Amino acid sequence: MRCPYCFNKTTRVIDKRETSNQDVTRRRRECVKCKKRFTTYERVETSNIYVIKKDGSKELFNRQKVLAGILKACEKRQISPGRIKKIVDQIEAKIKSYKKNEVPSKIIGELVIKKLKSLDKVAYVRFASVYKSFDDIDSFDREIRKLKKEKSK
Repeated sequence: MRCPYCFNKTTRVIDKRETSNQDVTRRRRECVKCKKRFTTYERVETSNIYVIKKDGSKELFNRQKVLAGILKACEKRQISPGRIKKIVDQIEAKIKSYKKNEVPSKIIGELVIKKLKSLDKVAYVRFASVYKSFDDIDSFDREIRKLKKEKSK
């Protein structure tokens, strides 16, 4: 493992822990050269899952892209990183449970929308504005009205 600070190739593991659901190993490492510490995560990589994008192109499923989208939507909201990680874990598990190794991006977007809607309405609207390509204030207004209508039921 290369040190992210000085790029030295020699590091040592100081601490190793399994996560609560045993699917990820967390390692605390220290660079032999600069002595700085950093954390790495190791997970079993199962068969590759490809995402079919709107334009028909395919790319490998990237957990980090899902996480980045959710983090952006949840920016400056009172949502713990643990809850966000759990949502990404659930979405990834759902995608891996499909029989096929190709998943349309629309399915991933809908899974994120569903999770954010139950987690935080502001984060939901933020994500929806990008995912559903809101192009004006009326789009936001319609979505907020739908949320208010659902809430009053």
